[in-house]
Amino acid sequence: MSVLILVVDDEPDVELLVRQRFRQDVRAGRFAMEFAQSAVAALPRITSITGAPLILILSDINMPGMSGLELLPRARAAPDVPVIMITAYGDDDTKRKALEGGAESLLTKPIDFAALRDEIEARLGQVG
Repeated sequence: MSVLILVVDDEPDVELLVRQRFRQDVRAGRFAMEFAQSAVAALPRITSITGAPLILILSDINMPGMSGLELLPRARAAPDVPVIMITAYGDDDTKRKALEGGAESLLTKPIDFAALRDEIEARLGQVG
């Protein structure tokens, strides 16, 4: 059974980097990845995922319109799906707000892909 990871980020470069880093995993069918360019665009995907179960949401914090922090409580529509926040501003206040809002953890940009892979592997281990 394939599982799904949803990446929410308004920067096209982030999508390209993530696709490149996890291309082999996706091709091998370990998981699928979907991308949303905004929190608003991500909401219908979070609430209406069909087919592959959603196992992880990666969301940028600073986006136009709805921020990642505003997305967090709405992402609870998928209550068992952890949300990892990604930000260029990893200060203590931002981290506190993200964790208090329900984020599983916070990664700073540039993304530490080894840490992200560890997070993904942990999720895969829970469903496998």
